Amino acid sequence: MSTKTLTLVAVLTAVLCVCGPLAVPIGPVPISLTSGVLMLIALLLGAGRSTLCCAVYLLLGLVGLPVFSSFRAGMSVLAGPTGGYLVGFLPMTAICGYFCARTNKRTLQAAALAGATALLYIIGTAWFVYQTGKTLPVALGACVLPFLPGDALKILLVVSGGNLLKARLQKANLL
Repeated sequence: MSTKTLTLVAVLTAVLCVCGPLAVPIGPVPISLTSGVLMLIALLLGAGRSTLCCAVYLLLGLVGLPVFSSFRAGMSVLAGPTGGYLVGFLPMTAICGYFCARTNKRTLQAAALAGATALLYIIGTAWFVYQTGKTLPVALGACVLPFLPGDALKILLVVSGGNLLKARLQKANLL
């Protein structure tokens, strides 16, 4: 990896670590900026480098830096009821990055982000059901339905603003 790539990954991981803890507790799963920031990073960097950012973020949280929602950290968070959403960020980011790197069409990018977010919901909700013993309808009501409007807004913002940011960063030879 080049110095430029390492610096880019480090800076965007730092942005993720700053935004990730900011959360609104609405139930067992808080509203946070993490998924939106990861979508943006994936749009900017593609699959490999964005997944690296996500992995470093998870490792930083695992070793105790309070980078997860509501300034939490540690194995207990990753292994807890909401840990599936954290683990699900890895495939979500890889899918977002893979498809966004292959098209400039915003509708296709939005579809990729929506599909990857659906996968995140599946992984996180299955983990939540397993950890808590709640029924699937209860888990969907607590862990998915409240997040649909916000995630739709995140996708729209990332696809519109992210492409503009990407063009500017490419013009400045930073990507």
